[in-house]
Amino acid sequence: MLSTLGAQNDITSLKLLSQEMLEELKGNILPFWICHTIDTEHGGFYGLMSHDLVLNPKAPKGGIHTSRILWTFSAAYRIFHREQYLDAAHHAFDFISRCLWDEIYGGIYFMVDFRGWPVIDRKHAYNLAFAIYGLSEYYRVTSRTEALHMAITIFHMLEEHFKDKIDGGYIEALARDYSPVSDVRLSDREDNDIKTMNTHLHILEAYTNLLRVWREDRLIQAQKELIETMLTHIVDPEHHRFKLFFDEKWRSNKPIISYGHDIEGSWLLCEAADGLGDDALKRKVYAEAVNMAYAVLNHGLDKQYGGIYNEETAGHLDDEKHWWPQAEAVVGFLNAYQITRDEQFLNGAMQCWSFIKNHVIDRTYGEWYWKTDRAGKPDLDKPKVEPWKCPYHNSRACIEVLERVLHGCQ
Repeated sequence: MLSTLGAQNDITSLKLLSQEMLEELKGNILPFWICHTIDTEHGGFYGLMSHDLVLNPKAPKGGIHTSRILWTFSAAYRIFHREQYLDAAHHAFDFISRCLWDEIYGGIYFMVDFRGWPVIDRKHAYNLAFAIYGLSEYYRVTSRTEALHMAITIFHMLEEHFKDKIDGGYIEALARDYSPVSDVRLSDREDNDIKTMNTHLHILEAYTNLLRVWREDRLIQAQKELIETMLTHIVDPEHHRFKLFFDEKWRSNKPIISYGHDIEGSWLLCEAADGLGDDALKRKVYAEAVNMAYAVLNHGLDKQYGGIYNEETAGHLDDEKHWWPQAEAVVGFLNAYQITRDEQFLNGAMQCWSFIKNHVIDRTYGEWYWKTDRAGKPDLDKPKVEPWKCPYHNSRACIEVLERVLHGCQ
């Protein structure tokens, strides 16, 4: 992003950070998923495993889960050129194209059973976005035209069926044949809101990656509109954080702060703006991204124990430490440091990595715990593998740090 990373002491700290994250990625995260989760009998990756490696081989397999794994091993192969990573990416792509792809209506099923038969066939924009993300990364390293064709087809589906032509943005979900549905929730933990921050954030992320391999005017325009939508409707300009849930007219009345999404979104917005080459838009995005990072630094970072809190609702703080916000905080704070050179951000990134090293990484069974309490005691009842727990956040954090530090230290 920027050509230098600051003073010599900062560079020394960053080199140490990148080395430790390289060792974590290659020595723990990637081997865990190769050794424990590949289903060689039915295809894809197992859908459920406890923290201590008790496997449920008949658990359903999710579209989001598989697409995120496809991205992970495609990106790992792009960086390290190890055949075992490419093999894992091929395995994920095979399951997507053979079992998750809807041959009649197109797009990706939300959930299939362990054999690959659909069990939830509705089309969710969030799920489709991650398919684009994984397929475009897979195309970057294989040049397989069928993967790019699938990604482009899903892009057109999102623009044709999910885009709100009147009020902007994207609706959450439709039926298998893209007809309306009454229940658009991504999970049963959410209310039935027609538009959400989370889906827009990951469509943004998907379009950023698709632009790396397919620079078409319609995609460029859609990405610009999406960035403006996020700045206009989703970012709270007074408090510099995301509003999360909306009706079709962008009305939001749920006072929830998601510190993980705020810090993740801060750097994903920058990445999206970087890919467009629009200097005026980029300046606007960078300014808001830094403000969002300051807000998380000042209110979401645990100054006593390290790491960032989960969320805050109407003044009530949920101080648990989930695995993925910690990973995103390392990248988000590093991104803000690269823009501002404010060492508070570098210190924040280092504090979050220290918390991960000391409390989140499972030194016994591998991978990362789902969550810990505020002080770092892990919750051993939460699974190591399930539809939402995969190597996407933690592997991407490692890769982002490696690439940013390498670029910055040249």
